[in-house]
Amino acid sequence: MRRGLPNPGSAPEAALILAAQARDQVAFAELVRRRQGWLRSLLRRMCRNDAEADDLAQEAFIRAWDRLGDLETPAAFPGWFRRVAVTTFLMARRRQKANLDSIDDETVQIASEDSLPDSIAGARIDLQRALQRLSDGERLCVTLNHGEGMSHAEIVDLTGMALGTVKSHCQRGTEKLRRMLTPEKA
Repeated sequence: MRRGLPNPGSAPEAALILAAQARDQVAFAELVRRRQGWLRSLLRRMCRNDAEADDLAQEAFIRAWDRLGDLETPAAFPGWFRRVAVTTFLMARRRQKANLDSIDDETVQIASEDSLPDSIAGARIDLQRALQRLSDGERLCVTLNHGEGMSHAEIVDLTGMALGTVKSHCQRGTEKLRRMLTPEKA
């Protein structure tokens, strides 16, 4: 007979978190099920390919499981888990010894009159491709600022980057995206 939550699928997230902190794997599996779409989407916007994002999502869930005891209150879970995900991404970048500020502006050319999105799905694909053309730092800051609604100060706290660097990455990345996704006028 299984101990723990009687019906994890309908349990509130706070109850799942408390049960997972008590090492209930079924409760944690339900948290994974509920959060995996958001996490994979976040990491896919930050990574250059979907396979890497999926690998990092799995790594982030493993890190969360290992460190769930560090979470002080279930209400802090969303921000805490975002930090785990972003830290996982940054650690992977450090392991790859990526240069966060290198980009060749001359090679950035995605949107043209022939490639204008004619549907929402097309626009998402164009945005994903454009995000992949940004440097790692720009992509990270733009994704957290615009995609996750985080302030510059919150990004500084999360990533450890200097405030000026975060502002620069956000501004430069946003401008590059605007140029890539705006059709050229003939």
